[in-house]
Amino acid sequence: MTCVTVLPSGPVAPHEIIWTVVVGGGSGTRFGRLKQYEHLGDRRVIDWSRVIAEQASNGVVVVVPAADAERERAVAGGDSRSASVRAGLASVPAEATIICVHDAARPFAGIDIYERVVDAVTDGADAAIPGVAVPDTIKMVNEVDGVRTVVDTPDRASLVAVQTPQAFRAEKLRAAHADGPDATDDAALIERSGGRVVVVEGDPVNRKITLPDDLEWARQRAAMSGAVSNDVKP
Repeated sequence: MTCVTVLPSGPVAPHEIIWTVVVGGGSGTRFGRLKQYEHLGDRRVIDWSRVIAEQASNGVVVVVPAADAERERAVAGGDSRSASVRAGLASVPAEATIICVHDAARPFAGIDIYERVVDAVTDGADAAIPGVAVPDTIKMVNEVDGVRTVVDTPDRASLVAVQTPQAFRAEKLRAAHADGPDATDDAALIERSGGRVVVVEGDPVNRKITLPDDLEWARQRAAMSGAVSNDVKP
């Protein structure tokens, strides 16, 4: 049995059928272990992400590493992030009109972010992504024989750091994944197909847990917010 949750309460846009794929199929290479199962207070990282997705959606599909799928009652992920998203999409019912994709490693995505990305899609975008300003100067470099040379300095005003959840008109996302392409985020696939991707306001607190220092920050944040465990598995 897989973790495909159909919810009785209405989503952030009641006139749409919204499903969210929570992607937690990574192997934890950069982190050093499976970060999605680390605890923040009395919830695991993946459970924080699942709970907020359930509040925003008509249904939720959770994707985990294939070896954990039976234990977690979840969908088995693939060898790449895109493959894991496609595995999740296969469990989203055909009647879904908007599909959100959220990284399990972003446990503090608020319902307001879901509302903003979904609203942008209902207003006509093919996809909507949350973004935050880039505070540092970014340099584009070229490496030759181990020496990196600056080739350009983009204007920070034109740059955003992209987050999840990202929302998509369902048929556009399914079509973008049809040929099995890979990308670091799903919006890039919509861009490649010529679709319109809108950026909405993100949240600096919606930080991705990538390294152990990120987990320590997240644990402090969870302690301040006060995790509630009665609606998540131990």
